[in-house]
Amino acid sequence: MISGDSIIALSSGRLPAGVAVLRISGPQTRFVVETIAGGIVKERAATLRTFKAPDGTVLDSGLVVFFPGPASFTGEDVAEFHVHGGRAVVAGMLQTIASFDGVRHAEPGEFTRRAFLNGKVDLVETEALADLVNAETEAQRRFAVRNAEGAQSELYLAWRRRLIHARAMIEAEIDFADEDDVPGSVSDTVWSDVRVMIDEIDRHIAGFHAAEIIRDGFEVVILGAPNAGKSSLFNALARRDAAIVTDEPGTTRDLLEVALDLGGLRVRLTDTAGLRDAPGKVEAIGIERARAKADRADLLLVLEDVAVPGGIGPLSATIPALRVGTKLDLLDAQASAEAGHRFDLVISVVNGAGVDALLAEIGRRATDAAGNVGDVLPSRLRHVELLGEAKRHLVHAADGDVAGQELRAEELRLAADQLGRIVGAIEVEDMLDVIFSQFCIGK
Repeated sequence: MISGDSIIALSSGRLPAGVAVLRISGPQTRFVVETIAGGIVKERAATLRTFKAPDGTVLDSGLVVFFPGPASFTGEDVAEFHVHGGRAVVAGMLQTIASFDGVRHAEPGEFTRRAFLNGKVDLVETEALADLVNAETEAQRRFAVRNAEGAQSELYLAWRRRLIHARAMIEAEIDFADEDDVPGSVSDTVWSDVRVMIDEIDRHIAGFHAAEIIRDGFEVVILGAPNAGKSSLFNALARRDAAIVTDEPGTTRDLLEVALDLGGLRVRLTDTAGLRDAPGKVEAIGIERARAKADRADLLLVLEDVAVPGGIGPLSATIPALRVGTKLDLLDAQASAEAGHRFDLVISVVNGAGVDALLAEIGRRATDAAGNVGDVLPSRLRHVELLGEAKRHLVHAADGDVAGQELRAEELRLAADQLGRIVGAIEVEDMLDVIFSQFCIGK
């Protein structure tokens, strides 16, 4: 268990607020609580008290909850003060508590870091807590909750246990081949299971893009010639005037982005500069950025004025695209029907025709790309990199790229170590500062 300073921080949201929660953790917690709250408080129960500074000055009144370690979030003694959420009240409480000997203000992520170091959460669960705090959509929340509950960690630990068992069997066969209680020729069974695990890891790594879509959003880029209606559609989908709309070609020169919540999934919509030949110097930079953004998209909306057709040149064959005819309101009924056969969708942002259908199609494609939110997926690039290293060692072992059972068993150990690094089962000090810096001060 960690010893040393106790830490204090505001753990609730932005001030002012109706209620603010101050969290303290560490060896001085009980003394601070009994001093400020005026005596012993019942464990794990919200108790109404008047909070006073050591000199008797009344700071506020509110609830205090004391969680004795190790059965707390950090594994240390932890307490929460629920006070009125005014800036002066919170500042006074923080200043008073931090003035106690052995108490200081917490650093970003320090509460969760202590929880990790005390064995209350592993690294994957820690990252999931960061995702949960930052979740903006229902899909992000569900994905983070599942990982925070340990689904992802259990998968990696299960693979690691299988590798430890496989290595033990191989080494037993090497060292005790003549003993009666050691199964004969276990190698075939072990290497067969290792090959199965390689396939399992491959399929798991392949799910990373779906995880990226859930966590970061489904990337939709609007392309088209100048005055094709890109910014008008962008504003209509954003439901605000996020982009400047004029009759002058080349108005949009930089990338504009807005986030949508479609069916619980985050969708990042980007408006781009109109694509045309012989643009001005500044506009040319915008067009270059538009094409670069399009190359990284999950879906392209290629807009074309139904009354004044104009192409934009070749696009990536690997990125799905929807051809969208715009300004449908300028056509009569017969021309509108003909336009409907030339495009995937036809819309008008003036009267709203087809816009809901376009939103529904974007949402459907985002849902398909994200897959089942309940699936166990690698949620960080570092997971993918370590899984790739583990797979590399497994391939060397299973295919006999290294000579001798002893060296093949060593490859199993190295693969198990890579899996252990994902959850923090082995030394990972070099990653801790990066991981915990993602958290806010009070977490």
